[in-house]
Amino acid sequence: MNHAATAKQILQNVGGEENISSLVHCATRLRFKLEDTNKADKQALESMDGVLSVVQGGGQYQVVIGSHVSDVYKEINKLANVESNSNSSSNSSKEKKESVTSQVFDVISRSFSPLLGALAGAGMLKALLVVLTSLGWLLPESGTYFILSAAGNAVFYFLPIFLGITLAIRLGANPYVGGSIGAALLEPNLTGILNEGGATSFFGIPAIIVDYSSTVFPVFIAVSVYALFEKFLKKVIHKELQLFLVPMLSLIVIVPFTVLIFGPFGVYVGNGIGSIIEFLTQRSGVLTGAVMGASWTFLTLLGLHWGIVPIIISNLSTGGDPLLSMLAGGVFAQIGVVVGIFVKTKDKKLKTLAGSTIFPGAFAGVTEPMIYGIILRYRKTMIYVATAGAIGGAINGYLGSKSLVFNFVSFLSIPAYSPLAFHLTGALTAFALAILVTLVLGYEAKSEKGSKTDGTEKKEENDRPLSKKEVIASPISGEVKALSEVNDSAFASEAMGKGIAIEPSEGEVVSPVEGTISAIFPTGHAIGITSSEGAEILIHIGINTVQLNGKYFTPHVKHGDLVKQGDLLVTFDLEKIKEAGFEVTTPIIITNTDRYIEILDFNKKSIHAKEENLLSLIM
Repeated sequence: MNHAATAKQILQNVGGEENISSLVHCATRLRFKLEDTNKADKQALESMDGVLSVVQGGGQYQVVIGSHVSDVYKEINKLANVESNSNSSSNSSKEKKESVTSQVFDVISRSFSPLLGALAGAGMLKALLVVLTSLGWLLPESGTYFILSAAGNAVFYFLPIFLGITLAIRLGANPYVGGSIGAALLEPNLTGILNEGGATSFFGIPAIIVDYSSTVFPVFIAVSVYALFEKFLKKVIHKELQLFLVPMLSLIVIVPFTVLIFGPFGVYVGNGIGSIIEFLTQRSGVLTGAVMGASWTFLTLLGLHWGIVPIIISNLSTGGDPLLSMLAGGVFAQIGVVVGIFVKTKDKKLKTLAGSTIFPGAFAGVTEPMIYGIILRYRKTMIYVATAGAIGGAINGYLGSKSLVFNFVSFLSIPAYSPLAFHLTGALTAFALAILVTLVLGYEAKSEKGSKTDGTEKKEENDRPLSKKEVIASPISGEVKALSEVNDSAFASEAMGKGIAIEPSEGEVVSPVEGTISAIFPTGHAIGITSSEGAEILIHIGINTVQLNGKYFTPHVKHGDLVKQGDLLVTFDLEKIKEAGFEVTTPIIITNTDRYIEILDFNKKSIHAKEENLLSLIM
């Protein structure tokens, strides 16, 4: 993937820099906050190389990239000043019109996103220590254990500090004052009062000191109030005095209020939520677990799963969290469905895609590539995921297994749960059931294109022949090359589909079939056609030519136009593109490759547009 080209195209398709209020990213998604979502071209985004899906949820316009998201994010920041916008507290009037729920999820998401890697890594380290000590390979009394334990515990113990920083950034306040408020709750002189009973006073006002390590809600309340207070102070204090006076007054006011009111209230809120979950689990662990297991995939799709994270961390600070074990049913069901597709399909492209998403899902807990790349594509599998996830979650809810540390649900994080055997029972049940259902019932609905999904041939309702051939004419004149010779891994690996490439001898592209223009990029460098027989053809003129931003390309058709074989589609200045430093090798791809048994070329070294055939599609 060319990250710079992808970033430029995404920036253009979301409406440009001026349409972006803010941008952050998580493990797999670019999370935009747009001034006007109507200016974003969802269809163009979803048709891009490297974009898995586009989702609107939680007040965000989410572009799902996958594991390369951080690289694309960096390139976008090179092209546009969006990082500073992310820190702005006054993004736009649009933001003010959003629902309170959307704003809350947005704040939670943006506060936890920067910490996600540290939390997951530390959680996995703590799980590893559990394994090592259980096997007797590491003694809990050893110096090695204490050092590694410190590494694993630090981010959780000092979570109020880290959250104070990230939350202040999100709310447009001074992040270091936000971090100082969180640090004050963990300062040794304050925490030392706990050893003396926890009771003290502030100017005669009684104060009860509690343990704020690993807590979430106290600092959320405190820093949210601080952000408002800071804005007030900046309005009433002379600009020349703000440098020291605003932080000083903020600390003088907010820290005592936190110790006296916000902190205890936040702890009570966290404990109350934990008690409610415990109550629901005791009353009907089966029902609670089934709901969590079935709904987790849909919460992830909408980006609403962030709302669960503070509750999980709050539960962990009190000894263990049942929610992670319950929702694990949904995660293992996702993995199981994709494993089932990987085993069942005979299509090489789909098998490669499934295999590439299994590893990050099964061993790192990053399941978005599976959800957006495969499960949403074969929507019948959503039923399998929900059903298997509900059963796995219900089992874990009934057995009462809990997570001991924060983690991304995966096979590697299994040791983080207790009792281990109980958690395994629910997780593996969901995993095995999802595989079984996928293998037995299949993964494609009858109405989906290409009823042949596994290399087998099925007779259509209109009794068409079991074998059918469609011939694709050449859209360009030039020298014929194998896709493996194309200097772009997305095409050369056939990740986009099977096909062939042509080194053009003239700057003219004509329609290779009779059909409909299904996509044409604003830059004119790529065009999609759906033939009357159902073949989906992508003609991509040159490599990375999207960077020319339409220069030297002239489209002659628009989206939705009906065309006949030989109709002019695009003209381009061959020599100017070469002079600009771009390769003009043009891949012609069948993007719905899985519909066909074989895609064959005519073994020609050179070819003429309109006059000669290029590919033969057998179905």
